[in-house]
Amino acid sequence: MAWVITLLVAGAVLLLLETLLPGMIAGVLGLLCLVAGVIQSFVVFDPQTASYVLIGVIVALIVGFILWARFLPDTRMGRLFTLKQTVGDIRTERPELLNQTGSALTPLRPSGTALINGHRVDVVTEGGMIDRHTPIKVVAVEGMRVVVRALTETSVPKTT
Repeated sequence: MAWVITLLVAGAVLLLLETLLPGMIAGVLGLLCLVAGVIQSFVVFDPQTASYVLIGVIVALIVGFILWARFLPDTRMGRLFTLKQTVGDIRTERPELLNQTGSALTPLRPSGTALINGHRVDVVTEGGMIDRHTPIKVVAVEGMRVVVRALTETSVPKTT
């Protein structure tokens, strides 16, 4: 009986140590200890008691994992493993591009790259293909998506 308890306690301790130690070695050894403890309980005890040990180990693993996942991120040790800040600005919103004009750097079929106000911008068309170096106009900005339309001779305002 002492051997079963020793294996189960050692398995639980090794699984907890897996949080701190890299390489999954402690976790694998912990699971092996738990399995050996359950197998040893079937050897030492009657089948009903051994089944209770098996069910207890399974329930303890499930409850332990839920508690670990719920409470570890809020502990001092858990905060060491998580990053709470962002680095740099990813500039996903670009409303300043709306109604700006430029030209297609690549063929837009329907996505590609355009030169708008001297900056390379990934764009998509409203649906049709636009050839390279064709003048374009930004007609919508939807998050990271910049939608363009080809400028035709009739849509370009005439300046005199």
